Amino acid sequence: MRTGFLTIYWRDMLRFVRFRTLLFASLVQPALWLAFFGIAMSNNFDRLTATLPAIPGIMSVDYLTFIGAGVIAMTTLFTSLFGGTVLLFDKNWGLMRETLSSPLPRIHIIIGIGLSGMTKSFIQAAVIMIFGLLLGVRFFEGYTLTQILVSLLGIMLFIGAFSLGFLFLSAAIAITMESPEGMQAVITLLTMPFFFTSNALYPVNSFPPLLQALSTINPLTHLVSGIRYFAIGSDFSAIGIRYTYTQGEVFVSFLVLLAFAGIMFLIAKWRFSKVTVT
Repeated sequence: MRTGFLTIYWRDMLRFVRFRTLLFASLVQPALWLAFFGIAMSNNFDRLTATLPAIPGIMSVDYLTFIGAGVIAMTTLFTSLFGGTVLLFDKNWGLMRETLSSPLPRIHIIIGIGLSGMTKSFIQAAVIMIFGLLLGVRFFEGYTLTQILVSLLGIMLFIGAFSLGFLFLSAAIAITMESPEGMQAVITLLTMPFFFTSNALYPVNSFPPLLQALSTINPLTHLVSGIRYFAIGSDFSAIGIRYTYTQGEVFVSFLVLLAFAGIMFLIAKWRFSKVTVT
């Protein structure tokens, strides 16, 4: 039973691949979001910032490149928060009762769902990056092949840690809720604060003090910062603002995501230990 979580993982991935409509929508939707919203907003922001003087010696990127990291992070957030929904359907259809009554440790259910959701996030992030490059997103500009590979590894590490945290949170919510409508309402309520108090779409420098404080502890902010560090660089300007990231700051951001994932795992483990499915 030490590898029992692989059964949960494989079952969820098969369901993801075989539901062609779900597979198509989950891959195409974020790409279309980047294409329509990203290009439209990029044209407006680039027009507004065209008169701003360039910062000497600093690489300047357009808004489409700036928002590219935000779209990857946003898609990872939505995918991860809705990743636990499969557990709620299993519970309502009676499949969860069979799983919980088997010798499989309950912790393996959490791990299996977490790994499958993380794999989906990896696939979506890759699709967005490829599609973004075709649209003109300037990721990895001036990088060597080795630097690109290292940067891709760094991005996937950040996405993996972030997605696990929210997948564990989603699993805890799913095993607690009784109806898909109730879970959808809770998840929708959660996505707004995380998304709009982050740096995914715009700088947080002009936020009110309270929102700036919330932004610094928002896991989504740390994910976006990590993606921009690896995909764009440690020193660049966008929308007339200079952004600098040190290795220490990026490492702290990664530790924050790991800590968040650990806390959410403990919460999910506690909820699964208390649940009784009849």
